[in-house]
Amino acid sequence: MYRIAKIKVAASQLGKYKSALAEQMRAAIASEPGVLSYTAVSDKKDTTSITILEVYANTKAYQSHIVTPHFRKYKERVKDWVLSLELIDTELVASAKKKDF
Repeated sequence: MYRIAKIKVAASQLGKYKSALAEQMRAAIASEPGVLSYTAVSDKKDTTSITILEVYANTKAYQSHIVTPHFRKYKERVKDWVLSLELIDTELVASAKKKDF
């Protein structure tokens, strides 16, 4: 399952948001076999616009992920910092990567 999350963060809370996001991502990767990868990037022209590519083994893994204590902690912590959130479900078209990347 591939999902894109487009997030707009309050500029005054950007540093705190990035820290909370990194903490949640590390916890999910370490403790959830069905969470395969996260890649979070910000727009160079507007660093408060963050896009995350999330990869899960399947829909069940995603559904399990969103009820974990670390994800709920993240959502509660950032709720007043996130100005908008758009979730986009996608289909994989192609993938390529360097070995050991």
